[in-house]
Amino acid sequence: MSDIEGVYEDLEADVSLEEFREAVEEKVEQMGGLADEETAAMLIAHEVGESEVGGIADIEPGMEEAKFVAKVTSIGEVRTFERDGEDEDGRVVNVEVADETGAVRAAFWDDHAEAAIEELEEGQVLRIKGRPKEGFSGVEISVDQVEPDPDTEIEVQVSDTHTVEALSLGLSNVNLVGLVLDTGSVRTFDRDDGSEGKVSNLTLGDSTGRVRVTLWDEQADLATEIESNTTVEVIDGYVKERDGSLELHVGNRGAVEEVDEDVEYVPESTPIEAVEIGQTVDIAGVVRSADPKRTFDRDDGSEGQVRNIRVQDATDDIRVALWGEKADVDVGPGDEVALGDVEIQDGWQDDLEASAGWQSTITVLESESATTDESEASGSSDENAGLSAFAGSDGSDSDSETASGGTETDDEAAATDSDGTDDPTNGEELEFTGVVVQAGNPVVLDDGETTMSVETDADVGLGEELTARGVVRDGRLEANDVF
Repeated sequence: MSDIEGVYEDLEADVSLEEFREAVEEKVEQMGGLADEETAAMLIAHEVGESEVGGIADIEPGMEEAKFVAKVTSIGEVRTFERDGEDEDGRVVNVEVADETGAVRAAFWDDHAEAAIEELEEGQVLRIKGRPKEGFSGVEISVDQVEPDPDTEIEVQVSDTHTVEALSLGLSNVNLVGLVLDTGSVRTFDRDDGSEGKVSNLTLGDSTGRVRVTLWDEQADLATEIESNTTVEVIDGYVKERDGSLELHVGNRGAVEEVDEDVEYVPESTPIEAVEIGQTVDIAGVVRSADPKRTFDRDDGSEGQVRNIRVQDATDDIRVALWGEKADVDVGPGDEVALGDVEIQDGWQDDLEASAGWQSTITVLESESATTDESEASGSSDENAGLSAFAGSDGSDSDSETASGGTETDDEAAATDSDGTDDPTNGEELEFTGVVVQAGNPVVLDDGETTMSVETDADVGLGEELTARGVVRDGRLEANDVF
């Protein structure tokens, strides 16, 4: 075995022995006799080893060269451009390639561009060598050499219509159909060049999961025009990472359009009784009570807002603090909601509390509450008897805002109305119809304007519409009949 073959076997690179020999000969010639074949082989092996990557996820903009194998997922159109000082126009084709670790855009220039249009096909596996650089939507590869590799299998999706589950870092030209779970407001910012930019967010879900969608500039206003529970298609998006999670971004080249398709989104929620401090979880249930929105002053002088609701599932209930624009979500007693990415914190009197900030999603799955003004929703003291009358807790949203204010436990709230001296209906017979927003003893009914605490042994379920007839005593309806 020659010295060259020995170095080649130790290298274990994805290059043929013939290619390796040619590279060694070129290196010997370049060195002008200063290196023999064995030394040149070792130098080539070092260069090859540095440029070989384990997968697309390992490619970084600072690398001089990268060699990898990937599957073609989409092929763009040829674009021409003028080069300074040259009569002939340049040509470029952007080809999206992917492997099991991620995806990247590969730019094919001039002769390679023409060959890409004529010879490449979606689903084809290529062996690529090129120069990584930072592009518009992440890392891009400027292709120097490429050849087909039909013997390698790569398990990636070729279609440009993706599911949430199929998204991967670096993927571009993404089309995705999903259900709008949550929308945000439009925010403006100043760019380094002095121009003003705009950004907003949506959250979309499909049968495989959910993803946060970031809309830039011309697309940003869509967040205020599209309503929750609408089915939309994201066109020509690209995937980036933020705080450890994948996001789908839509710039001026992309679009978000309403479509007439049925998309199923089933949240995988954690039982409320199983949540623990420090976790970020998804929970779902029925809203038992909803407090009015409160505003507060931050340390920097700006104004924040928070609203508290209590959500109950089959296992337990929990207070949820809705921070910032989440406090404006139209949700009330009787609504069935899914809350994604809420942080479990230590709340009032060592009780657990969920905090819903900018990264959280609030989706009303089924609405049973009527739209009312906040003053009507909060009600008078006897209207809220038996419900949580918590008026706010110290907590923080995404900017670590702190809201100060008084607090009140459930027991204290009930005790506030216990004597019934100011209740004009005390001792009168009453018939009340409403939706069950609290099951157990007492049962709490809500008719959209008023809540009524009902003492009954009837077996009722959350969201059920009932009529209770009986005598009002101390702010509660002692039911003789429930039907």
